[in-house]
Amino acid sequence: MAELLPTIKSPEDLKGFNAAQLDQLAAEIREVLCNLVATRTAHFASNLGVVELCIALHRTFDFTQDRLIWDTGHQVYPHKLVTGRYDQFNTMRTKGGLMGYPNPHESEYDLFMTGHAGASVSTVMGLASGDFLNGNADRHSVAVIGDGAFPSGMVFEALNNAKVLNGNLLIILNDNKMSICPRVGGVADYFDRLRMNPFYTGFKNEVVKALNMVPVFGDPTERFLAQLKEGVKAGLHGGMLFEELGINYIGPIDGHNIQLLRKYLEMVKTQKGPTLLHVVTEKGHGYDPAAEDPVYYHTPPVLRKSEDSCEAPESSGGSKAYTNYARDAIAEVMRKNQSVTVMTAAMCQGTKMEPLRDEFGDRFFDTGICESHTVAFAAGQAKAGLRPIVNIYSTFLQRSFDQVFQEVALQDLPVVFTMDRAGITAADGPTHHGMYDIGYMRLFPNMVVMAPGDADELTEMINFAVSIDHPSAIRYPKTNAENISRDRQPIEMGKAEVLKQGSDGAIICYGAQLPEAKKAVELLAKDGINVTLVNARFAKPIDSETILPILKEAPFVVTVEEGALMTGFGSALLEAANEAGVDASHVKRLGIPDIFVQHGDRAEILAELHLDSLGMAKVCRELAAAHDQISSQH
Repeated sequence: MAELLPTIKSPEDLKGFNAAQLDQLAAEIREVLCNLVATRTAHFASNLGVVELCIALHRTFDFTQDRLIWDTGHQVYPHKLVTGRYDQFNTMRTKGGLMGYPNPHESEYDLFMTGHAGASVSTVMGLASGDFLNGNADRHSVAVIGDGAFPSGMVFEALNNAKVLNGNLLIILNDNKMSICPRVGGVADYFDRLRMNPFYTGFKNEVVKALNMVPVFGDPTERFLAQLKEGVKAGLHGGMLFEELGINYIGPIDGHNIQLLRKYLEMVKTQKGPTLLHVVTEKGHGYDPAAEDPVYYHTPPVLRKSEDSCEAPESSGGSKAYTNYARDAIAEVMRKNQSVTVMTAAMCQGTKMEPLRDEFGDRFFDTGICESHTVAFAAGQAKAGLRPIVNIYSTFLQRSFDQVFQEVALQDLPVVFTMDRAGITAADGPTHHGMYDIGYMRLFPNMVVMAPGDADELTEMINFAVSIDHPSAIRYPKTNAENISRDRQPIEMGKAEVLKQGSDGAIICYGAQLPEAKKAVELLAKDGINVTLVNARFAKPIDSETILPILKEAPFVVTVEEGALMTGFGSALLEAANEAGVDASHVKRLGIPDIFVQHGDRAEILAELHLDSLGMAKVCRELAAAHDQISSQH
């Protein structure tokens, strides 16, 4: 049987495929996905779950004219395959290759980079409204949003506003009973009731049989059956949540039946006003291990490819990641202090928090993809006398900026923010790099802002943060942790640590690039360049007592941070120097310039930014040579 997928140059090619060919195409897409995760880590279970839905959408709509947004964008691999990117697919998540999320620079079919959950409904409403005002009212705008992302506050803000919308809006609720981890909360329970009511389920099966007897393109019989089904459903559930908001609710339907999906999609195209189509899918569908354990297979390690299957590799052990050190430190403080709680926003697996969830059930809170709520919830706990730790990826904590300001910092409440994935997150790219937390956290009065230089220091900082009566933030990267052998100085408020003294210059490092900075110092020593090495530890309060004398005496100073230079640690140092009247013209800042860093290998990206030992040493040599040249001229 000839392969179909390599022949697809655009979704237009799907128009000639019959039902059997569309099913064959779904199988080929799953095979390509399996081949990909046999070569590198990539999002897997979520993509397996939307194969049929993706095919049906592109078979029904023309997204050169209509609009499509995937929320969250890690499930767009099938979409990329059917929109002309098959030949590039083996470059997925590699430097210069395809991005693992939608990317408008790759294709006209990708409208937004959607790496954060919850914005799709608002965005497609804007698209539909814009098209209506521009005289393109016949365009359809479609948002595909998962049940895990659906409870995001922004979604409900959009739903509340949808009733007044002019334009064709379709919201597809992709219900797979999962976020990245098992979903939580009342909305999840509500979807379960919609899907699992035994009387409605039986009635739905009869409607499906009837629908299978009518053509793909809607006719009065199909519309009558659908309306009858909705009437029965409304009677079973009383005032429907969506109907009460002025949104046509249709479903649930089987999200792995391409023909059934096409029938319903054709039908909802004729609906007036905003419509929500409830589609039930299985995360990991078509690959039994992923369907049985979609949490592990969300982004699994590289799988072993055999002739007829992919298998998970055996654990190789190896170094512990910063994430593991953070989890273990949090667990230890929770054992010692009954007032310490911990919460995460649907990232229990990514932050390695499952053991804490199991051990501290009544003090562990998974709040779903609702970061603003999480931070305000933590503020309430702190006001009640608890010591909450908010464990959230740096890139997602941005979503709660106002609550960090209003509910935590303004009230001077002892909430601890442990920010995983700070800095470069490699293959996930610009939507997920944790670039901005240094700047946005140090803006706030009362906030203490820290970054460990190595693994053990992360443990010490978490213990310190829980002991102080102010809000605090600790950042650490997604990478294996190292330790630097030395006589450790204890963590004290706003105190840096001098690891080495030198007269030829200085490197002041804020955060986990400290081991690389130490290697750079050793490389420079071989060249006869002896530099001071400082572990800054704090971006706020900054240790002016230690650092400003170094600025006065060192021929050059290099600051190092794995974050945005604008408003970052280097900026804090320059501000302190300016306030003290200290000349800082000889300071060179290394970090992330004013760009969105693309995806690629972590080491590769750090090297480009001169944030590895070779890069730091190179910059220092150039500064030392420039200083020597100026000195010789005088």
